[in-house]
Amino acid sequence: MIEADVLLRGGKGGNGDPIMAHPPETDSDNTLQEWLEEIVNTDKGIKLDFKSLEAVRPSLELLEHVKQRLRRPVWINADILPGPNGSNAVVDAKVFLDTVTSFFPNVTLSLGWTTGWHPDKHNKGYDWMMVKEMAQICSTLSQPVTFPVRAALLRQSVSELCWLIQQSDRYSLTVWTGKEDVYSVEDLLYIRENFDKIALLKKILPPYCSNSKLHCGIKVHLPLYRSSNLWQISAISIWGKHLRLPQQNLFIKNP
Repeated sequence: MIEADVLLRGGKGGNGDPIMAHPPETDSDNTLQEWLEEIVNTDKGIKLDFKSLEAVRPSLELLEHVKQRLRRPVWINADILPGPNGSNAVVDAKVFLDTVTSFFPNVTLSLGWTTGWHPDKHNKGYDWMMVKEMAQICSTLSQPVTFPVRAALLRQSVSELCWLIQQSDRYSLTVWTGKEDVYSVEDLLYIRENFDKIALLKKILPPYCSNSKLHCGIKVHLPLYRSSNLWQISAISIWGKHLRLPQQNLFIKNP
C-alpha cells in the first residue's frame, strides 16, 4: 500500500493542480494525475492524505477517472478534529465526508486528529472528549473507518481508544509515528497486548523493527517517486499476527 500527501499547487488557498507534496512545501514536480497514471499499473492500494479541503474535490475527480483500473483498496485520510498538542488546522469534517462519500460511498475513511509531541514535557494522550466527538461524527457513517493515532501518545490513551474501536466492528486503528518521536520497545509491546484491531503500524524504523520480541518486519523503499514524502510499504508483519483489515485490505501478512 502506498501513502501520499496531496495539496493544491500554491498551498492553502491555491488554485493549481493537485500535487504530491507535504506542507510547508507548496510545489512539486509530481502531480496527482501523473501519480495515479503510474499507480494503476501496480498492484498497490493507495492512501491519499489531505491537509486542506481545497484539494479534496479536484483530487477525487481525478481518482474517479481511474477507479475502474485500480486493483486494490483506496483509503482517504484527513485530520478532522483537534487532538493532543495539535496546532495545525483541521479539515472541516462535514464537508470532507460529504464530498468523499459523494464520489466513493464505499471507500475506507481514515479520520484522525491533529497532534503534536514535545520531547521536554509530559505529552497528554487522546482524552474522552476527543474520542467521543469522533464517535459521534462516525456514528452515521456506513463505511469502514480507521483512526490514525500517534504511537507516542497511544499508551496514555488505551482506555479511550479501546472504547472508541469497540463502538463498531467497522472501526480499527492505524498507528503511526512522528519523525522525532521517542517511544520504547515496551510501548510497542504494550500496544500489542491491549489492541486487537490495529490496522497498520507504519514508519517504525530500526532498531525497533529488528527487535526479536516484536517480530515487526517492514520493508520501505524511498523515494518511490520524485517527491520525497512518498513511502512504499511492500511487506509488513506485525508481531507475527495476520490482521483482517477493512474492505479486505490484506497487505499485512505473517512472516
